[in-house]
Amino acid sequence: MAILQLQRVAAPAGAGSHRPIAVRLRLGDDGEHVLLADTPAGNEGNGLGPDPHDLYDAALAACKAVTVLWAARRRGVPVTELALELRSDRSREREGVYAMDVRMQVAGPLTPEQVAQLQAIADKCPVHKLMTQVRTEVTTTVAWSPPVA
Repeated sequence: MAILQLQRVAAPAGAGSHRPIAVRLRLGDDGEHVLLADTPAGNEGNGLGPDPHDLYDAALAACKAVTVLWAARRRGVPVTELALELRSDRSREREGVYAMDVRMQVAGPLTPEQVAQLQAIADKCPVHKLMTQVRTEVTTTVAWSPPVA
């Protein structure tokens, strides 16, 4: 089970009262990783890290890349380079539509069949499935400690 812990970090010099959010990710024996999230400069933020939508998009792109490279190695598919570009369209999010377009560029001495196989694998990465095939349930609990008088 992954545990994400979010906390505000110290505001950088000249940032006023705005402080970005540090996300500490604990993955059991895999150790701890820290991500920094912020909002763009001029949008109540300093642009010190990706905003939450960018992290959502990055999760999909990273999952596709890791899944394709893992499958290529296991199957002996000679991928020498892989690059992904993800573009998201948030303009209809309030209407219930968040569109993402992922372009994957692979290099290596591949056959057209291997390229088609890699595309099929990319569409089966776990995050793609979570975003398109699974009903996600989110529970939020807010704890509050009143100030001591």
